[in-house]
Amino acid sequence: MKDIIKPIAVLAAICLVVTALLAYINSVTAPIIADANAKAEAKAQHEVLTEADAFENIDVENAGLPKEVTKAVKATNGAGYVFSLTVKGYGGDIKLTCGIKSDGTIEATKTIEHSETSGIGSRVVGNDSDYRHNYEGKTAETYESVDALSGATISSKAYKSAMKAAFEAYDILTGEAK
Repeated sequence: MKDIIKPIAVLAAICLVVTALLAYINSVTAPIIADANAKAEAKAQHEVLTEADAFENIDVENAGLPKEVTKAVKATNGAGYVFSLTVKGYGGDIKLTCGIKSDGTIEATKTIEHSETSGIGSRVVGNDSDYRHNYEGKTAETYESVDALSGATISSKAYKSAMKAAFEAYDILTGEAK
């Protein structure tokens, strides 16, 4: 019996020590990671709406925005809105940011995170891809004219659905909802 209890006790002690160390490391690194994510988000907001001086948060839940919109901010100088969106692509969630100027046109979009197939779906959602530039200058009436990329239609449709959600949110926030 002693031969069984001793190894179990040693393994349990090792597990407790490792768990305690992981918890400590997580408590130290969590604020650093959160700060880095906040800085990356702020940078992305300024990249997709360059005229903005600063942003104020919008309560997404109470504003009645589409479910794809995870965060919305308004430029304090009236330059427009920035929407953080999450849509389902071929390989999983696609997280992107879209800046819509006060005249109702897309200034720019930027992919934050994706798990699309490398070389196929990534041609749509990758920040080095030219596809996202096809939406620049588009309005709620013209964004659907952007063609899907051959071989990456699911990713293309997901990107287009994100733009649709961004325009719906813009219309709700500006009072132009139909």
